[in-house]
Amino acid sequence: MPIKVLITGITGQDGSYLAELLLKKGYEVHGIVRRVAIEDPNHKMWRINHILKDIRLHVASIENFPSIVRTFRDVNPDECYHLASQSFVSYYFDDEFSTLNTNINGTHSVLSALNDFSPQCRFYFAGTSEMFGKAPYTPQDENTPFNPRSSYGISKVAGFFLTKNYRNNNNLFACNGILFNHESPRRGYEYVTRKITSHAAKIKLGKTKELTLGNLDAKRDWGHSREYVYAMWLMLQQDKADDFVLSSGEIHSVREFCETAFSYVNLNYQDYVKIDERYFRPSETEILTGNPAKAKEILGWQNRIKFTDLVQEMVETDLEIESKNRT
Repeated sequence: MPIKVLITGITGQDGSYLAELLLKKGYEVHGIVRRVAIEDPNHKMWRINHILKDIRLHVASIENFPSIVRTFRDVNPDECYHLASQSFVSYYFDDEFSTLNTNINGTHSVLSALNDFSPQCRFYFAGTSEMFGKAPYTPQDENTPFNPRSSYGISKVAGFFLTKNYRNNNNLFACNGILFNHESPRRGYEYVTRKITSHAAKIKLGKTKELTLGNLDAKRDWGHSREYVYAMWLMLQQDKADDFVLSSGEIHSVREFCETAFSYVNLNYQDYVKIDERYFRPSETEILTGNPAKAKEILGWQNRIKFTDLVQEMVETDLEIESKNRT
């Protein structure tokens, strides 16, 4: 019998790459999707349309506990990757209540249902570098204290400790991944990285004339989603459940991202990028860069796709998309 996996957030960037990886490994892949995704698959499921025939989708919401219980009863998975959350920056600053409700109660619902109906299931929780927030030192590792500066970071800290609580008190195999920024051509257009690469392509093709951004000097630790989901899988293959920082260990600014993207299409970003302070974060984090030494030592994992290659892959994809759509 194949190993059964349940992925929340399967329609997202990480969920789609993870589903592909597990299909290649012979898993029976199940995913949770909202009803709106089923009703509008072209827009809501564009990342997984090419594998829909190979996976099984279940209509549920992490905010609806009965639907999560029903899904665990139906699937009884061997592994569960909890990736679904409210994660877009402007949303979690504008609507803190829904961010906290979705991310904290949703994680609690998944863990509770797993504990009651699939206690043998190995569980992965998707944490984030936003949990560190105003970090006391750089780089951050598994021992760095959390000091979140947004409702999103707060909600993820709560999810982290919920996961540890179920591991320690209920003897579940439950892991936390503290993932630093990871991007890909499947990143949503509302995120700054995809905003940059898509506009570089559009400007090159004469479809628009400028790009408006916020703080170009904000710095992040960027890697590739495809590599990070492999590390998620590695965590659940270990003999002991544990928590890991996943990062490239390198720091780059939004300005560098712009420069790399625009130079790939032979343009100078300074001629096209405009600054609007409305796009600045109300509370910017400190410089966040991770120390992935533990993941390298125990999992044998490290980020291999370089920053420049990541940005260029994203621009290439957007050039292809925009070339096909000439309107």
